Amino acid sequence: MFKEVKEFDYITISEAKEVMERIAKERLERAELLFETRRALKHLRTFAKLPADKARELVEELMNLPQVPKKEIAVKLADIMPRVPDEVRIIYAKERFTLTPEQIQEILDVIDKYRI
Repeated sequence: MFKEVKEFDYITISEAKEVMERIAKERLERAELLFETRRALKHLRTFAKLPADKARELVEELMNLPQVPKKEIAVKLADIMPRVPDEVRIIYAKERFTLTPEQIQEILDVIDKYRI
């Protein structure tokens, strides 16, 4: 029953919601959704803060900043959409470098452009 992972990529909650909505629509045509599927979909709908296309744009723009070296960090930033510097610092807590206040503000300025 185990399945092999063919490809791995970090995606935002918004993108996961888009994928899950499509899967749920296909499954609803054949049968009722399983409890786990309904529960996952509810979670994604609750926590997705942007439309999927805007979330992708935000991740791309964050990746262009020198202080966002990995897609993993850009996705976390897009999912959480931090409002204050301390929230950004928490996301970077496991990284081997610290951000200057100017770098943090630059990240927050990019995120603010996408805030709904």
